[in-house]
Amino acid sequence: MAPRWQEFAPDGSWLQVDFARQQVFVVQKAEFVLCFPVSTALNGAGEQEGSGQTPRGWHCIRAKIGSGYPVNAVFRGRRWTKECYTPELAAQNPGRDWILGRILWLSGLEPGVNRGGNCDTMRRYIYFHGTADTEPMGEPLSHGCIRMRMKDIALLFEDTAAYTPVYIG
Repeated sequence: MAPRWQEFAPDGSWLQVDFARQQVFVVQKAEFVLCFPVSTALNGAGEQEGSGQTPRGWHCIRAKIGSGYPVNAVFRGRRWTKECYTPELAAQNPGRDWILGRILWLSGLEPGVNRGGNCDTMRRYIYFHGTADTEPMGEPLSHGCIRMRMKDIALLFEDTAAYTPVYIG
């Protein structure tokens, strides 16, 4: 039997999020070529709407948002607020869950697992996004998304095409 990745990434290229390591790996031709630290959900792994958890399984990047904006652009509802993140702005908005720089919006590829019904990743607005450099990486603290450093998400955004497969597990 062929490895499962061949079903979703037949060319051998995908992104792989590792919960235990809190890293995202860039895979090309079935070889790990690059990795970045991430922060997945504080509530752990899970697919249900309203859970605050990071969904597992195979997804794809359905939309790329933020091209041409400043690397520290602030987003709300996937739209640029015309603000740029600074420590002063953060001090004025304590406790805000910052979505910064770039967004790679995910869509589930597995019906009943992460697509459709109450487990639909896209309708849950799950994405890779930048966060403040003061936020810890390497430990689960997000509200369900996959947080990255602003410079890291900018690099990943530029080198990753729409519809690239993503495995989260």
